[in-house]
Amino acid sequence: MFAIVNIAGQQFKVRKDDQLFVHRLSGNSGDKIEFSNVLMVSNEGLVTVGAAGKTVHAEIIDHLKGDKVIVFKKKRRKGYQKMNGHRQYLTKIKINEIA
Repeated sequence: MFAIVNIAGQQFKVRKDDQLFVHRLSGNSGDKIEFSNVLMVSNEGLVTVGAAGKTVHAEIIDHLKGDKVIVFKKKRRKGYQKMNGHRQYLTKIKINEIA
């Protein structure tokens, strides 16, 4: 059984006991959260699109930062160089059940 769910503006395919990284969510480690924006549910070949009334229950495991991404811009023969870095704030969650 799996579901397609919208979490923090992104769509994820989730199963029970999956652990995934999403954009930073409010809450502390150990908090239970519930996602009601379920787009599709598949249960052993039976597909339900626009799964009204379905929810996905999850637990926040940890808050952390992603890997550093370097942005480097250069225009050749002009003496222009610009370097910038970015680290995304992430939340690690564990899917407990699809109800």
